[in-house]
This record gives sequence, structure tokens and C-alpha cells, in this order.
Amino acid sequence: MLDFFISQAHAEGGAAAGGGIAQIVMLVGFVLIFYFLLWRPQSKRAKQHKQLISNLDKGDEIVIGGGLVGRVTKVSDEFLTMEIAEGTEVNVQKNAVAAVLPKGTLKSL
Repeated sequence: MLDFFISQAHAEGGAAAGGGIAQIVMLVGFVLIFYFLLWRPQSKRAKQHKQLISNLDKGDEIVIGGGLVGRVTKVSDEFLTMEIAEGTEVNVQKNAVAAVLPKGTLKSL
């Protein structure tokens, strides 16, 4: 009764040599899919955000990650000062900036 299972195991061992190449090809395929669907787009977004932060200048209208909207009044290396209302300024990390708005957006709000 157990001889039946042993003979199947020996038969599968001979076919494993061809299956090894298929496993490597499938692994390479998964790595390529991971690269093109996850890693590459994420690095593109990070590069665009870094460029957005480096191009910030006084007078730009911005939105930060928490949804706060305002105008940049001062820019330093790691922080910027943002006016959110007449006479109300807050210091914000540059990394918190989510987007730069078109000029005149604050007046329309």
C-alpha cells in the first residue's frame, strides 16, 4: 500500500529539473511586476515631490498634508512660514506641502 506513494514520489523527482527553470522564470516575472507596478511609480512620485519642495518660493499658494491652505511668506532650509489668514502665520515643514495651487486660488475661496 505504501509502495504506491513511494513510486509517485520517485516519478515527480525526475520532472523537478525542468520545473526549476520555470520557478526561476516565474520569480523573475514577479520581480519585474513588482518593479513596474510599485517601486518605479513610487520613486517617480518622490522625485516630483522633492522637485516641488525645492521650487517653493515666497508668494506661492500651497496646500499642506492636513488640508490647510495658505500663502508662503518665508522659506528656509527645512521650514517655511505660511500665512493662513490676515496676520496669522504658521511654521510648517517643507515635507508637509502636498501641492502648489495656481495663483489667485486663495481669493476665490
